[in-house]
Amino acid sequence: MQTATLFDLPAIQSAHAVPVVEAPAKPQPKRRKTVHASVPFEPSTLVPDEMIRDADWIVISSSGGKDSQAMLSYVVRRAKALGMLHKVVVVHADLGRVEWEGTRELAELQAALAGVPRFEVVQAKGADLLDRVEIRYGKLKAKAEEEAREAGEDPAMAKVAPAWPSSAARWCTPDAKRGPIRTLYTRLVDELGGLGRPVRILECIGQRAAESTARAQLAEVEINRGASNGKRHVTTWRPIHAWSDRKVWQEIARSRLPYHPAYDWGNRRLSCVFCVLGCNSDLVNGARRVPELAAAYARTEVVVRADFKKGLSMREIIRRAQALEEAEGPAARPPAGTAMAVHIGHAATTKYRVRQVTLYGLAA
Repeated sequence: MQTATLFDLPAIQSAHAVPVVEAPAKPQPKRRKTVHASVPFEPSTLVPDEMIRDADWIVISSSGGKDSQAMLSYVVRRAKALGMLHKVVVVHADLGRVEWEGTRELAELQAALAGVPRFEVVQAKGADLLDRVEIRYGKLKAKAEEEAREAGEDPAMAKVAPAWPSSAARWCTPDAKRGPIRTLYTRLVDELGGLGRPVRILECIGQRAAESTARAQLAEVEINRGASNGKRHVTTWRPIHAWSDRKVWQEIARSRLPYHPAYDWGNRRLSCVFCVLGCNSDLVNGARRVPELAAAYARTEVVVRADFKKGLSMREIIRRAQALEEAEGPAARPPAGTAMAVHIGHAATTKYRVRQVTLYGLAA
């Protein structure tokens, strides 16, 4: 905004007049979320069995991936031993077309086979991830152009901030998962109305330290003050935070719960087919298995004028996938248990597969 001075005033004003200066607009303070005074700063206990006993609800977040199901098996086993299975709720945040096919159904099956009495599906309202990226781009572009005009610059040359989520801006997680799951918390609180105190929710999340430096810094147990209020106190528990890949697969084998076939195809992660945090091999694998979704991501790249992942466009991911198809031909589906065998051996994997057939009638 330009400052008004003496030279902007009519010429008939006195040359000795005091310059007229427009007062700068006061920046609007950011609105801070206030946390209810009843919400504690620290958990009352770090002992798993005590947390399970103290909770009114035990909510297990399940993506259908290997870490989620290993955590599900572990937590349910402890809750059963304590006679607390009636408190357990498994929730799946449905991501729509951007997640691997069959993920929601698998998460529900895993919960049912584990003996959990209640399974919930939540989903963000309105646009899905790709649509949200385009909406976000429109807003960021408008903001950049307005700032350029205020600075006296050409808005057509304004640099627009990246619209895609990234490791530094994981806005997709609160939009697609965290927010919808908190709506479930509200319903659960309403179901226990009349306790005379805040409802205690123990949220179980399958994050592991081995996944990334950022996750290694997370506490195994902490108060989720952002999700807590005067009606509910939410404690976050990461039961498998210290587990290795081998221990995860050992728990899956022990539980006999089925895992998603994308792991046998070679994927390291599961949820979104194309996750910005996924390794390049996972992304190429996704482009080979779900080419129509890869094409949709590539179209969105054109709209928002930015690569899906910094230094790696979806166009390049598709090119690599096509090169593998041409060199190897369409890949045959690997034998079930391929991923598990890498971590715990063929003998233990064969035993796991036989038990699945015997107990659940699942295909060998």
